[in-house]
Amino acid sequence: VKVEADSQMTSVPGLFAAGEVAAGLHGANRLGGNSLSDLLVFGKRAGEYAAKYAKENGAISPARSDVDAAVASALAPFQRDTNSDKQNPYEIQNDLQDMMQELVGIARVGNELSEALTKIEELKTRAEKVACGGGRGYNPGWHTAIELNHMLSVAEAIARAAAERKESRGGHFRERFPEKSESFGKINISIAEVNGRMEIRHVEKQKMRPDLQQIIEEMK
Repeated sequence: VKVEADSQMTSVPGLFAAGEVAAGLHGANRLGGNSLSDLLVFGKRAGEYAAKYAKENGAISPARSDVDAAVASALAPFQRDTNSDKQNPYEIQNDLQDMMQELVGIARVGNELSEALTKIEELKTRAEKVACGGGRGYNPGWHTAIELNHMLSVAEAIARAAAERKESRGGHFRERFPEKSESFGKINISIAEVNGRMEIRHVEKQKMRPDLQQIIEEMK
């Protein structure tokens, strides 16, 4: 998620992001347990600027049409509960987890990443038929049904970015490209939605300040 460096605000006015979702301190070496510094430093910064933004701008009222569309999308799983071809949200979630573990794990292979993208499209089709029963109170099945679209988006972004980055760096390892690439070291891979589909972009990194670069060189 791209954020403004000082305030941590995203491209959506009033929406702030902190921690590893916004890249954070650790870059490609994003392994378990590394996020505490991110949460403390950038969480504090995001919170302060979020409070400042709220005081200066007041309430933000979304368009009624957007609200209605979001409500309709959220409630759709209940309406499908009587359909003969309905899908179980937990089964799709489980299939997605197993597939990502198998095909987009620690050691990544080009043809497996392509296979993962094909399977994600199949899971998206199944997710369009996901259904749940019960009410709107505590209902984990409904929550999972809503979250599936987000899970599938993140999974697709990971697989597409991994396929594009033909090198190994930090926690990202490509079997056919075991070394770091100087050219890929100069860019970040960004993914944006264009006409309902993900588009890969190479974004040139800003040049690091000389004093910080010197510290990194001394640590090598």
